[in-house]
Amino acid sequence: MVTRLILVLGDQLSPDIAALQEADKARDVIVMAEVAHEARYVPHHPKKIAFIFAAMRKFAAKRAADGWRVAYTRLDDPENSGSIPGELLRRAAAHDATEVIATEPGEWRLISALEDCPIPVLQMPDTRFLASHERFETWAEGRKQLRMEYFYREMRRETGYLMDGDKPAGGKWNFDHDNRKPAPEDISFEGPLKFTPDEVVEEVLDLVERRFGNNFGTLRPFWFATDPHQAREAMTHFIDHALPRFGDYQDAMLADNRFLYHSILSVYINAGLLDWREVCDAAEAAWRAGHAPLNAVEGFIRQIIGWREYMRGIYFREGPDYTARNALGHDADLPDFFWTGETDMRCVAKAVGQTRDEAYAHHIQRLMVTGNFALLAGVAPAQVHEWYLAVYADAYEWVEAPNVIGMSQFADGGLLGSKPYVSSGAYIDRMSDYCKGCAYKVKQKTGEGACPFNLLYWHFLMRHRDRFEKNPRVAQMYRTFDRMEEDRRKTILKEGDALMARLADGARI
Repeated sequence: MVTRLILVLGDQLSPDIAALQEADKARDVIVMAEVAHEARYVPHHPKKIAFIFAAMRKFAAKRAADGWRVAYTRLDDPENSGSIPGELLRRAAAHDATEVIATEPGEWRLISALEDCPIPVLQMPDTRFLASHERFETWAEGRKQLRMEYFYREMRRETGYLMDGDKPAGGKWNFDHDNRKPAPEDISFEGPLKFTPDEVVEEVLDLVERRFGNNFGTLRPFWFATDPHQAREAMTHFIDHALPRFGDYQDAMLADNRFLYHSILSVYINAGLLDWREVCDAAEAAWRAGHAPLNAVEGFIRQIIGWREYMRGIYFREGPDYTARNALGHDADLPDFFWTGETDMRCVAKAVGQTRDEAYAHHIQRLMVTGNFALLAGVAPAQVHEWYLAVYADAYEWVEAPNVIGMSQFADGGLLGSKPYVSSGAYIDRMSDYCKGCAYKVKQKTGEGACPFNLLYWHFLMRHRDRFEKNPRVAQMYRTFDRMEEDRRKTILKEGDALMARLADGARI
């Protein structure tokens, strides 16, 4: 009986992954490998690398305990070839295998590497998602606009989540209007469940510290769950203690509270430690039991079966060149303070500092602080994309690229979003306490001390007037600008030019 290799990647840590479902315990060998190429193709946050390696080691040990033959390569193994194809060839030679079964990776880069591998690799569909590639194509076919809201409604109908027959519970599909409250003075949730590193995790932390100690990001303290049992504990903790207030404050930001009522479960779902179904089931059960209100549960489930599935559909539909798109022609370099946090803009400094320490920031911090600034400043979207892919523990290209290239940077020209997500400092002031104590004055539009977001906001709109002036969701802002006195308009644009020049020169902002 011919031996086959069963490839399991670091973000495929689910026992029911397609390749394992196809495998035969009596004849096949599971191959897992910590390789330099995957750890270094962008400068990943040390916490992200440690999370993946520790979770991989525990997953491999569990499979071995269940009777599988497992060929596991550690990063510091002297025979490590440094790449996934290299490890497949090495293991094929050792086990006299002539075929590999894999589950389709979530990045075009790795799909291509497996297609080019000298040993034949059968890539099976990743069945951990609600919508297959074919299902998304069926929905998208013939539509002029691929708006998430309409895709989400179909996913609700298919799953039955929060449905009363064929109608949405509460009479509305979307309760976003109820989920935009600024943060209250008191947050009653102490944050996500944190786990003390065990022996396996400590060994990985020491390895990552040696090999990736110069990467952006703080490695210790490390508190992520690294196995399914811990991840389920984290899920239960969120459902019991945070979900009831998640909806109200999901867009809010606080300087001294990094998590508010957010779950941080995307780290575990995207790596395979949690299944999206069990998470949505638990959230819906909390609503039906009267534990959590509908607006909170709908907003949470929408992030999973709406945004998450939709982003994956866009990524695979648009193809490998999606990350190179640059519809606005932006070409500025990413400012150094995205790596150092050394800026006088308190909102950016706080968001970058949190990212450095936690490998996490919630969606509004990513979209309306760091992403907003990068878009206003005309940063090359490929650089923005690589930064987000590197610094967040839940970032894999299938989910990160559409969020950044499409939603955050409008680099796909509006395929994903109907308008650019830009704002002046007023939005950040309304949704956070960042502006208190900032070196800049958020209400000041021009002159010394004016908030950079205010100047860059108008500068962005004027740079791209031909594109956005007739956009119904943006047109009002052009009318507002045109009603200003001419001298004021000139001052705004002149100071915006000066700020853009300072950014280009690498001056402290």
